[in-house]
Amino acid sequence: MGLSVWLGLLRSLVIYNNPLRTVPLRRFYSGLLNEGDLVFDVGAHVGTRARAMRAAGARVVALEPQAPFSGFLRLTLPRDIRLVEAAAGGAETVANMVVSSLHPTVSSLKEDFATQAGASPGFGHVRWDRSQRVRVTTLDKLIEEEGMPRYIKIDVEGFELEVLSGLSQPVEMISVEYLPGLPALTLSVIDRLATLGDYRFNPVLGESGQFMWDASRDAGATKDWLSGLPTAAPSGDLYARLSG
Repeated sequence: MGLSVWLGLLRSLVIYNNPLRTVPLRRFYSGLLNEGDLVFDVGAHVGTRARAMRAAGARVVALEPQAPFSGFLRLTLPRDIRLVEAAAGGAETVANMVVSSLHPTVSSLKEDFATQAGASPGFGHVRWDRSQRVRVTTLDKLIEEEGMPRYIKIDVEGFELEVLSGLSQPVEMISVEYLPGLPALTLSVIDRLATLGDYRFNPVLGESGQFMWDASRDAGATKDWLSGLPTAAPSGDLYARLSG
């Protein structure tokens, strides 16, 4: 791997292991999760959230297919976090990931993500300069191996719908990244979740570690909110929780 790949890893470590991010995340997950909860971290990157969820007492299964991040996690994650060096998708297979060496957090398995994102605010400086073949598993397969999780965190740069296509049953809580410049990606995720169960939604802005709304909203109200966001608005995570 070239110098730019290692510079990308270093850049991610500086950004995502910063206490300004890690401290709010740990506080947030400590209020969200219970001791012994099983959680899946799909798209673990440098392991910031996996570590925060473990600190909250959860049993964590972390998925990361992208080198050199999977290797970094293999060496540095606590031994009681299970690392799966694979992506999640609709079937067990091998797939092509488009990679940005200097901005590896936006690498994606979605075939047209680079084209869509490259035309969106905030991505103009990003170049997807290489590709990598990665193993793909499914959420159903992980559940078969590990049991039913209480929470699944998904951050996979536009591939969220495909990840959820490999899930055939409702999970109590699921979060996905939302990108205001590409709202159709998250709107399709909301529709997919509606086929699995009666979910209510609440967003978290960026790495703030707190919900934006006092009360969760239904799918229709959430889609209206998402569709009305300015395309240059900051991204965040949309949390879906089963109602009742």
